[in-house]
Amino acid sequence: MHKRHALFLPVCALLWTLSGCSDQSTATKKEPEKPPEPVTGLSAVYKMYQVARTWDPTPSVLNMISQHLAGIPEATGKAGAWEANFTSASLGRLRTYNFSVVEMLPAVHKGVFAGPEAAFSGSKGESKPFNIAAVKIDTDAAYQTALAKAADYEKKNPGKPITYMLEKIDRFPDVVWRVIWGESVGSSNFSIFVDASTGSYLETMH
Repeated sequence: MHKRHALFLPVCALLWTLSGCSDQSTATKKEPEKPPEPVTGLSAVYKMYQVARTWDPTPSVLNMISQHLAGIPEATGKAGAWEANFTSASLGRLRTYNFSVVEMLPAVHKGVFAGPEAAFSGSKGESKPFNIAAVKIDTDAAYQTALAKAADYEKKNPGKPITYMLEKIDRFPDVVWRVIWGESVGSSNFSIFVDASTGSYLETMH
């Protein structure tokens, strides 16, 4: 009985050690990282706004536009990177901010990155500063509204990249999303304005 008991203890200790190593190996095994996913415009502008508030407590948005990044898949109403301009009435300044879901040095930084400042005494272009609270409709909803009016164009021009611009211009009473078929306004021959406060269709530009 004593010999059997004496042999049993080392065997148990060995099994416990092996079991512990197995558990530790399982615990340290990492899940594979998920590929970066694009984000909607409303998500991006709020991320940049929070950082811009460290520059000015109550900044206004002048405009924002989505950017296409290599390796980031196209997704409805989303983009891998966004660039926004904020203004400060108290400082008389304008500052550019960028948000990206990936790091692509030297030009693209992951997360929110504050860019250069410039003097700003009032808008001399078409875009006018506005309060971020005016934006209630996100880009995925704006795209669906625009697509309902762009069915024929979409059929004739499949696979075009979609760009989203946020701005306040004199021709409309509210802030608007401009859904652009193409990589920029200048290179596009078709875009649709959607009210960023109500989500309603406003106008088609050819």
